[in-house]
Amino acid sequence: MLKIAVPTVGGLFSAHFGGADRFAIFEVDEQAHRIVSSTSAAPPPHEQGSFPAWLKEQGCHVVLAGGMGPRAVTMLEDFGVQVVVGIQGGAEPEALVKSFIEGHLVASGQSCHDQGFHHDCDQHGAS
Repeated sequence: MLKIAVPTVGGLFSAHFGGADRFAIFEVDEQAHRIVSSTSAAPPPHEQGSFPAWLKEQGCHVVLAGGMGPRAVTMLEDFGVQVVVGIQGGAEPEALVKSFIEGHLVASGQSCHDQGFHHDCDQHGAS
């Protein structure tokens, strides 16, 4: 089983990884290309490095995100978690996961695009 995490705010995809109030976590049957189960979990307080470490503890293999600082990307990748960044906000998390497992998800690949929120991506990026 593959575990995919999607940051959310109010139940919808959050384009800003560090601004998520919850994460939708989906278990996916890779061979059947289908979602087997899903849950929503509150992450720890947003401090540098807390979200990547917590997602690793949850057993996540993939994170679908909008904006994410480069340190957070590096930490997740160091934990063996695939990071897909540059996804636009407002979508249903389940729809994003389905697009990902079907190979149709569109992502820009830019890790930090909201400079106003981060102030300095290198300083605050490890969400």
